[in-house]
Parts: sequence; C-alpha cells; structure tokens
Amino acid sequence: MISSGFFGALARIYPPGRLLTRTAELAPYESDGLTAFRVRPGGVVLPTSADEVIETVRLCHRFGVPFVARGSGTSLSGGSVPIEDGLLIGLNKMNRILQYDPQERIAVVEPGVINQRASQISVGDGLYYAPDPSSAAVCTIGGNVAFNSGGAHCLKYGMTSNHVLGIKGVLPDGEVVQFGGPSLEQVGTDLLGMFVGSEGLFGCALEITLRLLPKPEKYYTLQAAYRSLEEAGNAVSMVVASGLLPGALEIMDRLAMNASDAAVQANYPKDAQAILIVELEGPIEEVDAETPLLQKLIDDSGAYRVDVAKNAAERLKIWTGRKCAFSAVGRLSPDFIVQDGVVPRTKLGEALARIDEISRQSGIPVANVFHAGDGNLHPLILFDGRTPGALERAEEVAAEILRLCIKLGGSITGEHGVGLEKRAFFEEMFGKKDTDLMRRIRDAIDPGQIANRGKMLPDTSAPALTHRGLHPVEKQGLAFRS
Repeated sequence: MISSGFFGALARIYPPGRLLTRTAELAPYESDGLTAFRVRPGGVVLPTSADEVIETVRLCHRFGVPFVARGSGTSLSGGSVPIEDGLLIGLNKMNRILQYDPQERIAVVEPGVINQRASQISVGDGLYYAPDPSSAAVCTIGGNVAFNSGGAHCLKYGMTSNHVLGIKGVLPDGEVVQFGGPSLEQVGTDLLGMFVGSEGLFGCALEITLRLLPKPEKYYTLQAAYRSLEEAGNAVSMVVASGLLPGALEIMDRLAMNASDAAVQANYPKDAQAILIVELEGPIEEVDAETPLLQKLIDDSGAYRVDVAKNAAERLKIWTGRKCAFSAVGRLSPDFIVQDGVVPRTKLGEALARIDEISRQSGIPVANVFHAGDGNLHPLILFDGRTPGALERAEEVAAEILRLCIKLGGSITGEHGVGLEKRAFFEEMFGKKDTDLMRRIRDAIDPGQIANRGKMLPDTSAPALTHRGLHPVEKQGLAFRS
C-alpha cells in the first residue's frame, strides 16, 4: 500500500483535481489499448510541468513506490497498464511546443503533444513529422518514444528513433539527464538510442527534440487487388527487390477490407482476397521516373485490378480505409487480439500462407492488415470472449503466430512493444545471454525496478499480473475488447 506520507508529499505538489485517489477517478486509467489487462493504480497525478514530474519521480524513488508514466494510453501490448499500489503519472497536460525552428527543421515538444500536432505546427513551412502510427490523431510523442512507434511510412523514413534528435529526461532515481541535442550528428555512446523504445524502464522523457522533414512534392498512390494474400505478399518482395523505395507498402486481406467497407465505405473490390497499397513520394522528377517501373512491377505481380489516386481526395480515401482498419474490425467481432510480429520481407508470402493455415486449422478467423514494406504483421485474431474457452484458443493462435515470426528469423514486435503481452516470448527470441545483459543494464539504471515495473523483461514481475499461463493471478489474457 502507498503510505499516507507519500500521498501527503504529493499533495504539496499537486492541487485537488490533479491528484486522483478516489475509485471513480482511478477507473479510467486501469488499462490501456489492450484492455484485457486491468489494474487500478494506487493514485494518479497530472503534472503540468517538468519540475512537477521530476519532484514526483524523486518521491517515488525515496518511498520505493513504482510508477508508470503515460500519455493517451493507446499501447496495444499492455505497456502502459498501471502497477497495483503504484503511481500513474499522466502526461497529457504537458502538451506544449517549447521551440519550433523551421530553418533548423526541429521542434522541441513536451511528451503529451499529440503526434499529428507535430506536423500541423510546421505545415506552413512545408515541413512535417514523418512517423505516422494509425493512432496519430490521439497518441502522444512521449508514448511514441517509449515504444519506438512506426507507421505506414516507416519503410522509407524509419521509426521514431530515426526522428528524435534529443531527449531531456528524468531517470528512475530522479536524476535529470540530456541525451543528444538539436544536431543530426551525435557524439559518444548512443544513450539516446537506448532510451527510445525502452518502454519506460529508464524513466520519463520531459522534452523531446524532433527532426522535421520537407513535405514531399508529389505523391503517387495506387491500390492493387489480388486473388490471394500470398500473391500480395510476393508482390511486396518484387517491389523491394527492384530497388524502389516507396513511402509505404501496406496490405489488407478480405476480412480487414470487409471491416473498413462497413466503417467508412472504402469500396474495395468485392472479389479481392487482398489489396496492396503502394505510395511513391518525393521530388516530382523522382516520382515521375519511378512510376512506370512500379506500374510494370504491379502488372507482373498478378494484380488483376489497379486503381490510382487521381487527386488528394482519392488518396485520402485509400488511406482512410487502411488507417481505420484496427478499430473497424470491431464490427466483425466483439473481441480481438492485435498481434505485432515481424518477418523478413523475403518470407512474407510464406508467413501469410502459414497464418491462413493456422486460422483454418484452429477455426478462428484472422484478419490481416500490416506494414508489408518492412514485414511488420498485424494479424487480428477474432473471438467472442463470452464463449467459454474462446480467449484461451485465441491466445494459442497468437502465440503460434509469434513463434512463427521467430522461426522465420523475425521479431516478436515491430512497433507495439513487448509490454505485458509478449514477455513470455522475450527470452525465446533473444536467448538467455542477451536477456541477462538487458536485465543488468536495467538494474544498473533502476536497481529498485520502480519505473514501469513488470513490463518487457520476463523476470520483472509486477505485483498484480503477468502474462496468462506464467502466473495464476492473470486470467484475462491478451485480448483487446472492441
């Protein structure tokens, strides 16, 4: 239990309304996007400044109280679920743009700034922030940093780590640090690279320096229809092998198309088993030169129908269907597990065929929508949690898909992180030596394991819950309820 002395110290920092302790106040914070994991925190604080966060973390260190820092709570891996009898530090009120320099092409933002806003502030100068996760309208930059988020255009532009130049942060013991800075050139050990994607195990970002890019002069967006998912996967390998580097390469299967059609009337070809979205972007001359090559590749790949966006409205319609796919799947099933594995692009067709086989053998529908360009799969495993045993069977399918990714030389996560959901597979992927090294690094920075305790690493057990099957306390599993 959190002591009265700790709450008393918090009350000297936070006025009423920004220190939440009552049951009804805490309820909205008990889970993140992976709602099968639920824990009510001991308290929630809502800081409005870096100094308040620093004071709070120092108090947590002094009293030995574990904490989770989070923004909008859109994590799909349970990575921002609270800790029982711990403190949740909600950063949404820290949403200021601290500096914007169009000449240097940088913006310094607080962690609660919404992803899309980083592009909106620079649109008048022809700049934008490249990482574009599907939740960009609601997810925060701080959360993107914690999980190294990607998005549809990460094939060409990379992940969050490729667009964060510097971080001012507070470590779990309250020490304030500066990693990196405004320059593209970094000196010394890449501590910034270690912090980005650490899922909150190394503390909390307070100020984040973002790299902005010139907005592409031209887009060429096409949507190709295929009679099988494997054909679409093989088409991706053909495009990448050609030397082309599209801004995006995305695939949706029939189930995902059905969901998006129902949600936003995307009007996908009714007889297609898969569609491939390819977008070229960049200087006009570059896009014009690459367009004929892409058209020939798509024709040779077996696509039986190709639609090209003729204007911005048609481009937006193509992307609206893709971006809404996760939430739209809720129209097909009351519950689903959102998985996030990676396979080498050369194994994409094989992986998709195997996922289809797993689905048929288990009798559990799997909708596929994913960043095909970098092999980042997002199979959505559909089930009805009201049916006894349905969740457990869906979890078995999810586990089989993750192990397939490992077997094919891929990863258990591309952008959603490990969180609570995938800790059981961590050592299976990395091996004992690498896992032990990561534990030692974490322990050197946070010996008390107070920062986001119980996440990512397999031996940092949270008091309240762990992955189902590893601990009898957790019975709800890995499901996302729509």
